[in-house]
Amino acid sequence: MSENISIKILLLDDEPIVTKRLKPTLERKGYYVETFVKSIDALNRFREHPFDLIITDLKMEGIDGMEFLSEVKKMRPETEAIVITGFATMETAKESFQQGVLDFLAKPFKLGEIQDAVNRAVTKIRKRQQEADV
Repeated sequence: MSENISIKILLLDDEPIVTKRLKPTLERKGYYVETFVKSIDALNRFREHPFDLIITDLKMEGIDGMEFLSEVKKMRPETEAIVITGFATMETAKESFQQGVLDFLAKPFKLGEIQDAVNRAVTKIRKRQQEADV
């Protein structure tokens, strides 16, 4: 479990119920998780503290998820991203993948689906960390 503690996850969704449900689930897996309901707060936090993985909604007031992802990827291209959205369309999925998103989940999703997506992201992060250590 402690091997996951170095993985830092930023969780952004303007629906507090989503962050309240996901945070404890991810923390039980040993990840460090910070949650945000406002994209500007999340972006400011990311500027001062880089995260390994971003889980974000798309449709939010202010900076939307796509703009948020774009800013994050400019600052730290290696950060993995998972999009969760209630507005899943082929167009938003395509745009997400063009931004370098690893996974795209439509709401409502099952906890197992998000855990699988996080596991895929962590595997990719770990592989990159191991390659950097060599």
